[in-house]
Amino acid sequence: MSILVTGGTGYIGSHTVLALLEVGHDVVVLDNLVNSSEESLRRVAELAGKAATFHKVDLVDGPAVEAVFEQHRIDSVIHFAGLKAVGESVREPLAYYYNNLVGTLNLLRAMDKHDVRTLVFSSSATVYGEHNPIPYVEKMEIGANNPYGRTKEQIEDILSDLGSADGRWHLALLRYFNPVGAHPSGRIGEDPQGIPNNLVPFIAQVAVGRREKLMIFGGDYDTPDGTCRRDYIHVVDLAQGHVAALDHIAARPGVRRWNLGSGKGSSVLEVLRSFEKAVGRELPYEIAGRRAGDLPAFWADASSALADLGWSTTKTVDEMCEDHWRWQQDNPYGYARS
Repeated sequence: MSILVTGGTGYIGSHTVLALLEVGHDVVVLDNLVNSSEESLRRVAELAGKAATFHKVDLVDGPAVEAVFEQHRIDSVIHFAGLKAVGESVREPLAYYYNNLVGTLNLLRAMDKHDVRTLVFSSSATVYGEHNPIPYVEKMEIGANNPYGRTKEQIEDILSDLGSADGRWHLALLRYFNPVGAHPSGRIGEDPQGIPNNLVPFIAQVAVGRREKLMIFGGDYDTPDGTCRRDYIHVVDLAQGHVAALDHIAARPGVRRWNLGSGKGSSVLEVLRSFEKAVGRELPYEIAGRRAGDLPAFWADASSALADLGWSTTKTVDEMCEDHWRWQQDNPYGYARS
């Protein structure tokens, strides 16, 4: 197939582009490069022996999106593009609602006009909110508690309404948990701009000397070691989940939802110890007060993805940390100055 990947130069996007190329698909990437680098696609081409076609386009620019569909015969779309920092979304909700919702609507309108009605959407476990018990199951009533999560929830609503109204659409909503790690080659990985928002890239920057120490927010939660527990998933496993979902829905119209996670929780301290094992030394950290909005623990019930897609995670937290550390060592400043 010829697959359009929005946000394809980003962390998860670039790994998914590689996975698609490796199984023989043609890939067109659309990205505005606000939080990513085109260098990721150059390295993907090295690894795959085949290049994706790249267009620097912002989804909120409707005519530019339309032009990409005019230029290429697209069979299906994987939609990653969007702003994604929870804290920033609380400070700048208007930017998040405009970018994520308007961009998605422009994409869907262009798809509909050009008879492209197969879409895999990058949603998030954030949509489950604070009220649901763990593990999270797809049939639960969702209710995000921050603007970023609400944009994911609202896009899910748009896609659900679209699938109900028009039986020609093939739609997958993938709610995934905490992606970490990097390609085992060390050539592509996570390259956060500014101070990392997520645990593992922050630990990696401490290990490589870019940060003084890890701040752990909250050491008094009702968990075995007092720190928050999350469901971590290797980015390569996550990329394979997108390929499996696309294959599944290609012949099946309607709307489907799957959690992509490991099905178990790991605490902040457990992940730190795994990363220390990969590095070969202890890393400095400090336990600070709790951070507003953090939940003590959550993880996925991933049984539906296994039953429907034949997909499950294959890599351990130790392997995630080893691969992430390899990437960080080889690229201490990410793509820009590696």
